Amino acid sequence: MSLFANPAGRNFLGNSAEWYKMTILAFLIINPILFFYVDPFIAGWALVAEFIFTLAMALKCYPLQPGGLLAIEAVAMGMTTPDKWFHEISANLEVILLLVFMVAGIHFLKDMLLFVFTKLVVKVRNKVVLSLLFSLAGAVLSAFLDALTVTAVVITISVGFYSVYHKVASGKHFSHDHDHGDDAQLTVTGDDLEQFRAFLRSLMMHAAVGTALGGVTTLVGEPQNLLIGTHAHWNFIEFFFRMSPVTIPVLFTGLITCVIVEMSGKFGYGAKIPASVLQILVDYDKYQGEKMTKRDKQALVVQGLVAVWLVIGLLFHLAPVGLIGLSVIVFASALTGVTEEHQIGHAFQEALPFTTLLAIFFAVVGVISDLSLFDPITHLVLSLEGHNQITAFYVANGVLSAISDNVFVATVYISEAAKALHEGLIDRDTFDLMAVAINTGTNIPSVATPNGQAAFLFLLTSALAPLIRLSYMRMVVMALPYTITMSIVGYLAVAHLLVPMSDKLYDANLIGHHTEEPTGFDEGSSH
Repeated sequence: MSLFANPAGRNFLGNSAEWYKMTILAFLIINPILFFYVDPFIAGWALVAEFIFTLAMALKCYPLQPGGLLAIEAVAMGMTTPDKWFHEISANLEVILLLVFMVAGIHFLKDMLLFVFTKLVVKVRNKVVLSLLFSLAGAVLSAFLDALTVTAVVITISVGFYSVYHKVASGKHFSHDHDHGDDAQLTVTGDDLEQFRAFLRSLMMHAAVGTALGGVTTLVGEPQNLLIGTHAHWNFIEFFFRMSPVTIPVLFTGLITCVIVEMSGKFGYGAKIPASVLQILVDYDKYQGEKMTKRDKQALVVQGLVAVWLVIGLLFHLAPVGLIGLSVIVFASALTGVTEEHQIGHAFQEALPFTTLLAIFFAVVGVISDLSLFDPITHLVLSLEGHNQITAFYVANGVLSAISDNVFVATVYISEAAKALHEGLIDRDTFDLMAVAINTGTNIPSVATPNGQAAFLFLLTSALAPLIRLSYMRMVVMALPYTITMSIVGYLAVAHLLVPMSDKLYDANLIGHHTEEPTGFDEGSSH
């Protein structure tokens, strides 16, 4: 008789498959044995692998519950401490506030975003051009804004497209209320729906990779960029030029890869929007135009102006990202008449589950830090000399970022590089080259897995992923051509272009020659 045949058994992880429940139970039983009777180091890596497994099975069971059980057990066993867990959360408070407020703020701009992008999809019929536009938009916006914000925008757009089609395919009118997650209501064949899902999956992945392409280029593109730039005393312009020998070739490589995979139809790309779906979107665009009242037009204008404020606020860093998101909520809701609590509460439903999952993940980061899981690789890299050391920094950061959190990996390695400079093991020029290798390593090869990039993980755990059947392994497969081409070009650029191009940029006075030690160095601490 099945262990979970009775109602009490079914309460554990709900409707998840029995084999999945047994696997999680096995993890919970094995971990204390490994930690107390085998080796804490092995137990730590086992925990990391188990947590990645819960992410990979996100469509079977949301990873918050199984991952949370594993993380809480790890804290209870002493693999890390509650204080360390809280420290990791505190250190990433800006990211958490971004998720809580910025993603909710985007919700209040959804009508304007759907209006603009519906016209884009309706007008641009060439899938390759459309894919390039989504990838370029993700890159440009992420370079000046934030990858998670850009991902939230694209998710909002895709959910809007999907809900419009699903509503009509279920025999309802545009004005009707509808649950777009219930396929039982569909009154048409599922072929067009599957093709439309594939179409949206490809656009989402192009946009997500675009956020990585643009995010690596500037000081504000990713959280670790600001960390590294602050350590190295680089301003916005110098950071861009320091990274450009690697980031510019990688950017063009990513865009070329986008064209190739779309034209070849490999790795899950190439799906075009079905004619029936396109007609629905055309009709919806026409319907929206015909029914739009003066108040609706005013609301779109207000949302557009709030979006401009969002861009300006993030571009000039007028406040922490989360606070700018909070201002977007206040402005967009107050000026469009959204004043009821349940309307406002709905905006937070998308972001809070992922925010909670991220807080759980920081316990795993605490385990990685306290058990020094990365130390063998770190020591191996630092034992190398000259050219090999710089390329090894790129490779090590890439591999570890694909496994762990790229912000944490960058924090560890820039601190180790700063420590080496402080102790006289390297000179300032070598430190600058290491900083470039660390930044590009944590940003480029990490597109390999959803846990490597916060924007990817956010997409995987969003409400959109199950609608368009975007699983962990499907994301890995779709990211594979990008991972291969971008990682190789990044490595070659670090190996052959970084030093000579840096010398030319210095001669042209585009980058400075620094003699001061990095800021934020705390001897004896790698965090």
